[in-house]
Amino acid sequence: MAEKTKPRKRYNCLKCPAYCCSYQHIPVTDDDISRLAEHYSLTFEAARRKFSKRGDEDSPRVLRHKEDEHFGSICRLIDTETRNCTVYEARPAICRDFPSQNRCGYYDFLTFEREVQEDEEWVATTGNW
Repeated sequence: MAEKTKPRKRYNCLKCPAYCCSYQHIPVTDDDISRLAEHYSLTFEAARRKFSKRGDEDSPRVLRHKEDEHFGSICRLIDTETRNCTVYEARPAICRDFPSQNRCGYYDFLTFEREVQEDEEWVATTGNW
């Protein structure tokens, strides 16, 4: 049986304002919390309390958020100035695998809007409509 390879990605996360990190429900596992604990030299329980909270029955633990000027709230592990993950090497598994397709819808949208707006720095924001 031929080995399945991951599709080639057609986006550049370095040009993104961390849209996927604004998802309200970012599930974390015990392995993810252990990685964060090791990264910050914390106990498992201290890392669990600091970085996660109760989720729902499908994902009992999710990452905590903080306020964000672009999306309202964002993963607390994002540097809101640089828009980069502060724990990239220790990031949760779901972040390592995202997106699972070779295209990122937000990247496509952002690229299109930056061209239309003729503004390389344009960022889609949320607001009260």
